[in-house]
Amino acid sequence: MTVLLFVLFLLLALLSFWMVTKRKLKPKHNYPRSLPSLPIIGSLLHFVGDTELHLTFNRLQQKYGSLYSLYMGSEYMVVVNNYHHAKEVLLKKGKIFGGRPRMVTTDLLTRNGKDIAFAPYSSMWKLQRKLVHSALCMFGEGSLALEKIICEEAASLCENLTATQDSPLDMGIELTHAVTNVVCSLCFNSSYQRGDPEFEVMLKYSQGIVETVGKHSIVDIFPWLQIFPNKDLVLLRKCVKARDQLLHEKFAKHKEMFSKDSVNDLMDTLLKAKQNNDNNNSHLLPGEELTDDHLLMTVADIFGAGVETTTTVLKWNVLYLLHYPEVQQKIQMELDEKVGFNRHPLLNDRQHLPYLDATISEVLRIRPVAPLLIPHEALEKTSIGEYDIPKGAQVVINLWSIHHDEKEWDKPQEFNPGRFLDEDGNRIYSPSPSYLPFGAGVRVCLGEALAKMELFLFLAWTLQRFTLSIPEGHSLPEPEGKFGVVLQVPKFKVKATLREAWKGNK
Repeated sequence: MTVLLFVLFLLLALLSFWMVTKRKLKPKHNYPRSLPSLPIIGSLLHFVGDTELHLTFNRLQQKYGSLYSLYMGSEYMVVVNNYHHAKEVLLKKGKIFGGRPRMVTTDLLTRNGKDIAFAPYSSMWKLQRKLVHSALCMFGEGSLALEKIICEEAASLCENLTATQDSPLDMGIELTHAVTNVVCSLCFNSSYQRGDPEFEVMLKYSQGIVETVGKHSIVDIFPWLQIFPNKDLVLLRKCVKARDQLLHEKFAKHKEMFSKDSVNDLMDTLLKAKQNNDNNNSHLLPGEELTDDHLLMTVADIFGAGVETTTTVLKWNVLYLLHYPEVQQKIQMELDEKVGFNRHPLLNDRQHLPYLDATISEVLRIRPVAPLLIPHEALEKTSIGEYDIPKGAQVVINLWSIHHDEKEWDKPQEFNPGRFLDEDGNRIYSPSPSYLPFGAGVRVCLGEALAKMELFLFLAWTLQRFTLSIPEGHSLPEPEGKFGVVLQVPKFKVKATLREAWKGNK
């Protein structure tokens, strides 16, 4: 019986493939050059045994050009590898390409697209995004309120490093704890104490989500395969269940204590918006409703993305500082001269610390946290450059290729913070228009300002006080990432040594 069902699904998939092909690729259209494809599997033979999609897509442009197409099963996909086409997709035609393709794993993660990152482009999505932006403004992006929260966590991070100094340390856990508490303050007006069991649960389910979502897994390519046993889906469901249990507990407490006259965090902002919507005071289209699921998935989105992305960038920064100790030393010299040891670094020091800022920018370039931006979907028939693009086509922006384009970057494989400085050592935000670390357009990263604040302050506080080095007896991995929803950093140990000049200025 199972064999007969499998054959039936194969036949249906084959029929679907030919129908899609016939509908989308009529000869009269001028589509981007396509990789060879076969019935049912499409172009998947090109990716057998190759798990680093961003690198594969980068290599394929040598043969097929910087803009080409392929089939992931029966789904037509266009891959963008240069910034000219990327900016057309993200900026010039941002609303046309504002859709998101539906995938099994992201639907499980977001309750069928009720979040922000993976939700379809709609009035509901616009409302959710506006609400999160309002919550960030409530704290004041770049203001003293949010800066105070980050600095408190930076101080706690430094205390923990002091307690474990000169011992091999997985700094990733410490960084995750610090970033988590910042996002917790924003979302729930709360924080985790060191060793909190709930924090350990959060760490575990977050890692499981990172390992199973956004990798173009086989079940996302062939959704009908979810009827068969799948260890990734089992893990994802388990992690989502743990996440949702935690969120429901916090949500229930907020609903119980909620007062529209006292809005203290993102959860309160969303509850107030729902109350307004229930009273017909919103601008949603007829039939749309801001449900509890939308509220929970919005918070899950901000919480999950806000923690994982920023923590990942911080870990990449630390790994590169270990590989390039001369860069760390130069940052510390800059801190000593411009900040000293009698006070803590503040956000307004950023303009006086161009080399630290340039180092962060170079890490974001050479190891983009999302090497393939979340796929876009064409909401109508359109074009990219000289090529026609059919409605419903998935469009993938290969940020890795764009940030390693030899036409735009001098020796792009080399780690060089100096490329973000002019001849006088002043900060250059973008030495190339191809620099897009947070994306662009209507789907630009909503937490860009918050992330930049955290990256600067956490690194400034840490490097003011500590020298980071490789513990004796430990080796340092090469800075090669593992592809996923974020570019995962290889595990490594750090020795944090309190600097001599700081010991007398605690």
